[in-house]
Amino acid sequence: MKTAGRVALVLPVLSLPLVLEKKSKIKGYVWQIDPFKCTACELCKTNCVMTPSAVKCTNAFPMCGYCDFCPGFLRQGAKKYTTAAEDQLCPTGAITRKFVEEPYFEYTIDENLCDGCSKCVKGCGDFGNGSLYLQIMHNLCLNCNECAIARKCPSDAVKRVPTSEAYIRKDQGEPNLAKVAKMLKVRPPFPYKGFLPDINLKETC
Repeated sequence: MKTAGRVALVLPVLSLPLVLEKKSKIKGYVWQIDPFKCTACELCKTNCVMTPSAVKCTNAFPMCGYCDFCPGFLRQGAKKYTTAAEDQLCPTGAITRKFVEEPYFEYTIDENLCDGCSKCVKGCGDFGNGSLYLQIMHNLCLNCNECAIARKCPSDAVKRVPTSEAYIRKDQGEPNLAKVAKMLKVRPPFPYKGFLPDINLKETC
């Protein structure tokens, strides 16, 4: 059972790049959300010209803790922690919780149900590893000349990027941190603030 569980944990990690690659077929430049700037303000849901929004939540499985209590899945203040609709944080029931092995659970997003409200992203960011984050799905996005979400984004997290960088994977860490990680011979990402040792970045980068 434990071997099967480990295989189940590895498969989502291996499949993530393939899933994102299939969604990026547009040439030139596209709009995308920088997950390291995103504050989960909920404006992606209401400002996108598409209904539902072309912004969807995705899970960075290499960062995910596969927690029994997932703050991105379970509603804070619930009287009991179950998979019942009244105990879930997601208003559309877009997150599926699947048992892997004790005490691990896998969380996947149904894009057909996700409306980009970012409630799960905020919960995961505030109380979890921050593995849940928003991305603009290019199989849905109209790639407008002027993105309505970008105009309203309070943290300037939506920007034009080349199609070769169409999806900014949070599990790969921020570019500058990846460089430091290589030098320190540790593997990005750095899910927790204060993870890096006390070093002078100016001297090492």
